[in-house]
Amino acid sequence: MANPLKQLAGETAIYGFSSILARILNFLFVPIYTRMLTQVQYGVVTEFMAYIAILQVVLVLGLETGCFRFANKEGEDPRKVYSGALLTVFGLNLAFLACMVAFSGPISAALGYEGYKRLIIYVAGILFCDSITAILFAKLRQEHKAVKFAVLKTVKILTETGANLVLFFVYPAQPDFTYPVFAIFISCVLCLLLFIPDVLRLKLTWDAGVVKRMLVYSLPLMVAALPGVANDFLDRVLFRFFDTSSAQWQASLGVYQAAVKLAVIMNLFIQMFRYAAEPFFFQRARDNGSKELYAVVMEYFTAFCGLVFLGVIGYIDIISLLLGRDFRVGVGVVPIMLLSYMLLGMLFNVSMWYKLSGKTNMAIWITLAGLLVTTVVNVVFMPRYSYWASAYGHLASYLTMFIISAALGAKYYPIPYSWKRLGAIFILMGVAYAGIFFCDLRVEDSTLVKLAVNTLLIGSYCAFSWLILRRRPIPSV
Repeated sequence: MANPLKQLAGETAIYGFSSILARILNFLFVPIYTRMLTQVQYGVVTEFMAYIAILQVVLVLGLETGCFRFANKEGEDPRKVYSGALLTVFGLNLAFLACMVAFSGPISAALGYEGYKRLIIYVAGILFCDSITAILFAKLRQEHKAVKFAVLKTVKILTETGANLVLFFVYPAQPDFTYPVFAIFISCVLCLLLFIPDVLRLKLTWDAGVVKRMLVYSLPLMVAALPGVANDFLDRVLFRFFDTSSAQWQASLGVYQAAVKLAVIMNLFIQMFRYAAEPFFFQRARDNGSKELYAVVMEYFTAFCGLVFLGVIGYIDIISLLLGRDFRVGVGVVPIMLLSYMLLGMLFNVSMWYKLSGKTNMAIWITLAGLLVTTVVNVVFMPRYSYWASAYGHLASYLTMFIISAALGAKYYPIPYSWKRLGAIFILMGVAYAGIFFCDLRVEDSTLVKLAVNTLLIGSYCAFSWLILRRRPIPSV
C-alpha cells in the first residue's frame, strides 16, 4: 500500500462508527441522567462504573494485546492462541461470577447499599460477559473484520439504549440508580449470545504451552494496565473518603462525572484510534520505515486532538446546556479533562515501544509512577478542592507517564518523533485557546459574536496545523 495511513484511517472510521454511536447515545443520556437522577444517585452510578472499569482489566489478564502479539508471531497457530485465551478468561470469570453472586448481600451492605444486592449481581454479570467478548472482539480486529466488529458493537449499544428508555420512561415513575447498570447488563448478555456462532466455529482447543507463553507476555501488561485504569478511575473511589463535603461526596462525584462527560469527544477519538492503531502498529513493525511512519502518525493524531480540544471549548456555552441545571457548576473542569485525555492519547502512541520490543515489564513502573501522582494529588488536595483536585490529578499523572515513557522509548526503541513540530502544534492550540478565553471575557452578551470569533480561531488553527504537517512526507512501507 502506497499510503498505509489510508488503511489505518479507514479502519479507524469503521471502528469509530460504533464508538461514535456509543458515545453519542451515552452523551445524549446525560441530559436524562442529570435531570431524572439526583446528584447523589448519579454519583452512585459513577462509583459502580469505576469498579467495573478497574475489574475488567484484571479479569481479561491482558490477553487482548497478547493475542495480537502471538497471532502475528511466526510458528504460532492463531486458532490455538485465541482458543487458549478464551478458555482461560472464561474459567477465571466463571469463578468470579459465582463468588459475587454468593456474597452479593454482604458486599452491598459493606458498601452502604444494603438491600441492593441485585446491583452487585448486575456488575458481576457485566464483567463476565464483557471479559469473554473482549477476546472475541480482539479476534475480529486481528482479522480486520471491522464491519462485523462495528455491527455487533452497534447492536449492543442499541440494546443498552432501548433498555434505558424503557426503564426511565415506561417502568416506575420514580427512577432508580440501578437502571443504567441493569441496562448495560442486558446489552452485555445479548452481545455474548450473538458471539456463540463464532465460538463454535473456533473449535476450542487447549494448548498449555501457548497459554503459558501468552500469560508470561500478557500478565505484565495487565499489571501495568491495572494502575493505569486505577489511575483513570481512582479519583471516583477516593470521593468516598476525601471529598470536601464527606456527607455529600456522592453529589460531588455526580457533578464531576457530568462535567467529565462533556469531554467525551476527545475520549471517543482516542478509543477509535486505539482500536485500529494497535494491530496496525504490530503488523507494520517489520516493515522498513515503520518507525518513521509511527512518528508521522503521532503528529497527525496530536493535531486532530488539538482540533477536538478547541472545538469543545469554543462551543462550550452550547454543549453545557446538555447538563441539568444542578450539574453545570462543574463545567470549569472540562478544559483540564480535555487536555488530560489528549495527553493520554499521546501516551498510547509513545508507549507502543515496550509492546513492540517485548519489554512489557517496563510498563508497570511507568503506570505506577502515574498512579502515585494521582493518589498524592487527590489525597492532598481533594479535601480542600473536591473535583478540581481530581481533574488536575489526571493532568499531572498523564503528563508524568508521557514524559517517562517517551524518555525510555528513546533509549530502548527510538522512534524519530519531531518534538519541534509537536511543540508547534501545542503552541498553535494554546494561542487559539487564549483567543477563545479572551473573547469569552470581553464579549459576554452576544453568544453569536463569540461563536463566530471562536469558529475563526479554530479555522486558523486548522490551517496553520496543516502547514506544519505537510512539511513531513508520509513514508511508504
